[in-house]
This record gives sequence, C-alpha cells and structure tokens, in this order.
Amino acid sequence: MSIYMIRAKKIVTVSQSGTIEDGAMVIENEKILDVGTWENLSKQYPSIQVIEYADYVVTPSLVDCHTHLLEFAPTSLYPVTPETHFIAGKAILFHALSSGITALGEQICGHPLGDFRVEDYRKAIHGIPLNVSFATTSISIGFEKIAHFTSITQSTAVRKKDLIDPFLVKQIAKESDYPGENIFINATPANFTINEVPKAGEIIYSVEEMKGIVDIYHQLGKKIGAHVAGKEGIAMALAAGVDVLHHAHGITDEQIERASNLGVQIVATPIGGTHLTPNSPEEVLKFVNENIALSISTDAYLPPYPGVAWLPYADQLLKGPDQLMLIANPSMQLLKQNNYDENTILALLTNNPAIILGKENQFGRLEKGLDANFLVAEGIPGLEITEMEKIKKVYYRGKTVIARH
Repeated sequence: MSIYMIRAKKIVTVSQSGTIEDGAMVIENEKILDVGTWENLSKQYPSIQVIEYADYVVTPSLVDCHTHLLEFAPTSLYPVTPETHFIAGKAILFHALSSGITALGEQICGHPLGDFRVEDYRKAIHGIPLNVSFATTSISIGFEKIAHFTSITQSTAVRKKDLIDPFLVKQIAKESDYPGENIFINATPANFTINEVPKAGEIIYSVEEMKGIVDIYHQLGKKIGAHVAGKEGIAMALAAGVDVLHHAHGITDEQIERASNLGVQIVATPIGGTHLTPNSPEEVLKFVNENIALSISTDAYLPPYPGVAWLPYADQLLKGPDQLMLIANPSMQLLKQNNYDENTILALLTNNPAIILGKENQFGRLEKGLDANFLVAEGIPGLEITEMEKIKKVYYRGKTVIARH
C-alpha cells in the first residue's frame, strides 16, 4: 500500500494544527502526505483506500529519550551470556515498541559485564522498526569505591583522571548521536539497591574540568547532556554550559529560571535515577511554566524511588519503557488542570524528546513531510490512557508494526 488514508475520531497532531476532530491523514511512501479534516481530505483524495478508526484517537507515537535497554537491561533481567545478550536486547526493544514507543535515546556507558563496542550496539538494532539514537558516555557508579567506565573502554574500569583526558573525551564525543547523559556529574546509583551504592550522589568533577569537557563537545559541533541532581551539581552544570540536564532532581526555583534563560533542556525522570527524590508533577508544571522544552523519560530499566506519592509502586522491581505513560500521567493531569492544551501536554512524550534527539524534523508530530510514526489508541497516551493494551495499533514509517484486536 504505497498511499492510503486513515480516518479517526480525532487526531492530536502536536503541531500548529492542534487537535482535529473527525480527522484524516494521508500516508504515502512512509511519510505523512497530508493531515486535515475528513470532510476536506475525502474530497481531495476521493479514490485512495481509507482505513477507518472512527472510535479511536490517533497521535504521534511515543519517544523515550533516556533508556538503558541494550546495555544494562539484558543482564539485569535475564540470565544472558555474551552470546545471548543482544537476543534479550532485541526482545526488550520489541517490548518498548509494543508500548507505543518508536524512537529511543539509548545510553552506552561501558558495562563491567558486557565487553561490547559501540558498533555492536549499532548493529544490534538492524531490522527492528525503531529509530534509536545512541549517547556515548562515561559513567561513575557510587559503590564504596566509586567505579568509572566509558563507552570507549567498554568493560575495563578507568581512573577518575581518565574521565577528563581530552583524547578519551573526544573519542566519546565523536561517537555520540545526541546529548544524553554523556557525563555523570554525580555518581549514580544506577539500578543497584541503596546499600550497594553508598557513594551515590557524590560529585565527580570540578567546574573547570566540566568546562573542558563541554568545550570539546561544542568544538565538535555537538551538544552535551549530563546526569545531574542536587543544587550544587546543577549549579555546576549550568555554569559549565551543559545543554541538557537529565534528571535535575532537587533543582531550585532559581535554577529552573536560569535554565530557561540559558535555553537548557531538561529530561525529567519521575520514576527515579539519582540519589534524590525524582521529579514531581509540581516540578514538571514549573518547568513547563518557565517554557523549558521538557521531556519525560523512563531511564529504564530502573527500580522506582521508594516512598514517592505520585508513583503507584509498592515494590522495587525494575520498571521498563512500558511504564512511560503511567509515570507521566500525574504530571500530564496536573498540566491539564492548569489549562494546558492536550497537544502541549502530549509533546512531553513526543515532540520534545524528538528535539532532544535532534530528530524533530523526522518525527514527534503528525505533520506533512514527517515520518508516518503514529498510534491508534483508546485515548491520548499518558493523559487519558496508561495501559499499553489500550494502544491498538503502532505504525512505524507508515507500516503497522503492532496490532491488538
């Protein structure tokens, strides 16, 4: 089917067109050819095949711009060996796809249990109907003796001084597709339990060291993102010129205003990911009120931060990308209560993370010329629905890749 039209109860475009009631969209050769009302497009394209979704909502598919699905998740979830690692990884990617996610921002940090090259991760995604961007990083894990790894040195631990070595930093930066958590300003708990990572949160760099790293990225024409939490670490990130703050747990009102003034983007992770309490719905509202281009992401696979009121979890089991809608729902509901339009709200899971990935001219909205990546669902993902079973169809570049009946 090289050209066809879909008709839906409504189309939430996340574009200047907003929400189109009794909407239609024309798809040709993997791209969106036209979007508008059924009344108009049925007259413009009278002879092409129509697929009816009269009882459903059509939206852009979801984008999770901060995940660890291929590196850390396989060994955390399954009894894999190096020979089977990427078999498990592909199953995990398929689960993300079945959750309505068609684009990912994956971190490659360097893993003590997996001696894989960046090329191995890139090769592993071939043939999977997902758009995956990789952020190559260095990582500091908050064990009693803080452990440092990098995507370039693979499973070999490095010293703190190696993390600021210009040659190594340049190698990491060259391989990075987008500003993920390229550097960890604070030692991370990763997906370990609290007792295993007593040094989680410890600041790794000085401002001057960070400025040197940021300069290398910027000289290469690349943006840089940082894993950061706490007032001190966030102040250092802003002073050093970091482009994207991942987590930003514990950010102050003054820092939110400064980030906005500097044009810094934020990737919120309401489920956890640092040593501090994760982003609350009220904090997300502050980000949006300050016109920060905010994305919500899972940081999956991750245990939920314990005792947080807006998370529905009573366990510490690792949570995956299928939880994206659920963890975003409280924030999205609060934005709705504060009179934000559903297109602005849905952008937190679609267009804004596409911007983080540098692919906003490819997907994230339903707009003429963009990839035909969209969902057919019982409601607006994250706002009106939170269960993946309520997503009936997932389209990737115009083809149905997930179908529930």
